[in-house]
Amino acid sequence: MKKTSSTVARLVLAATVFASAGTALVAPGTVAAQPASVVRGLPDFTELVEQVGPAVVNIRTLEKVSSRANVNGMDEEMLEFFRRFGVPVPNVPRQQRPQRPQEEDAQPSGVGSGFIVSADGYVMTNAHVVDGADQVLVTLTDKREFKARIVGTDKRTDVAVVKIEATGLPAVKIGDSSRLKVGEWVMAIGSPFGLESTVTAGIVSARQRETGDYLPFIQTDVAINPGNSGGPLINMRGEVVGINSQIYSRSGGFMGISFAIPIDEAMRVSEQLRATGRVTRGRIGVQIGPVSKDVAESLGLGKQQGALVTGVEAGSPAEKAGVEAGDIITRFDGKPIDKVSDLPRMVGSTKPGSKSVVTVFRRGNARDLTITIAEIEPDKTARKAADQPKPKAAVATQQLGLLVSDLTDAQKKELKLKGGVRVEAASDAAARAGLREGDVIVAIANTEVSSSKELEAVLAKLDKSKPVNVLFRRGEWAQYALIRPAR
Repeated sequence: MKKTSSTVARLVLAATVFASAGTALVAPGTVAAQPASVVRGLPDFTELVEQVGPAVVNIRTLEKVSSRANVNGMDEEMLEFFRRFGVPVPNVPRQQRPQRPQEEDAQPSGVGSGFIVSADGYVMTNAHVVDGADQVLVTLTDKREFKARIVGTDKRTDVAVVKIEATGLPAVKIGDSSRLKVGEWVMAIGSPFGLESTVTAGIVSARQRETGDYLPFIQTDVAINPGNSGGPLINMRGEVVGINSQIYSRSGGFMGISFAIPIDEAMRVSEQLRATGRVTRGRIGVQIGPVSKDVAESLGLGKQQGALVTGVEAGSPAEKAGVEAGDIITRFDGKPIDKVSDLPRMVGSTKPGSKSVVTVFRRGNARDLTITIAEIEPDKTARKAADQPKPKAAVATQQLGLLVSDLTDAQKKELKLKGGVRVEAASDAAARAGLREGDVIVAIANTEVSSSKELEAVLAKLDKSKPVNVLFRRGEWAQYALIRPAR
């Protein structure tokens, strides 16, 4: 069907009016397109690559390998004997006679990534990238290569700082990892499988992801592979918010989950490494464990929180401050301990020698203890329960399926306890709660017990139909159990 020119003119005029009014023209039966302000396209990373790329470096490590001759299975000492006295090596023709071993050769041992944090040549990377290296080579994007000096490494956080002799270098801009949001776009630059200046992108999958390490990690779906380690994780403002450190993989390659060290903590570590070559951390001398929901409810804690003190080191700051096994530390310097891993991080970031206040929940009451922070030291090996002396006599109690005995004075001194009773056998409800021979019960139903008679007296007053919490020692570790009556 043909349209007259006047009809076409009217349609054009109508379209102009609708367009000027901000109304989209759509065909009948179709859905109107969203305004441009609503529709978001994929981000463009080109400007970020141009901005940050020159400050990302490739790191290669070398290890010295001794080139030792090995003929007919002879070791180096035997071959040296033949060389020294000019005696032919048995069963070896003269032309194949071994020469003196060559000097140690530097062989490639690893590859990783890093980024320049200052124009005078300081580079950050992962500790595992340079660990054990005899020589570290840093290659810039302009192909210049430098021998680097390892300033310091910190295996707890997997952070390392190396130094190259150069000036006027491009440096990254440091961001704030605490401002990251789940779902935010991020980008990584590194050298996966040795392919330098490789760019990948994705989103933040989770923050404060616990992996059992000293730090909570930033989890992303950015493609990270071997060789990316030590490279920067960059936000859309061109700021470094993390150091790519780990991947979750069953095959050795990327499987959609990668982890980065938050840059806030990494920078605190790097500042100490640059100043002294090492990292000092605070310690208070306690062993801790999680607080279960059942234990929190039975103790009247209110909610599942804090760190359960399972052991206190002799002579430690915690012991001097009055912290006891079985305490639940709920605050450190006024900051809440939501989960058990919060405490070592807070203590570790506190300067040794300073005084802090810990809030402990003990037998239904909260109290503040002032503690002087010490410097962290290698963990001590706890003695096993089997090392504890055996009691000479046993006194039976039938309640809760427990057979217990009083502790001798020597045993109390050995265990550093004022009281308690030793479990000789556990059956029925006690066994189901996890108690076993050798455990030492120090409190039950939030009441300390120093003898089997006190234990029986406390049990006699309890409602037999309700669960009862028991604080006990196993070796040098203290923990709670919830004994539930049989139904």
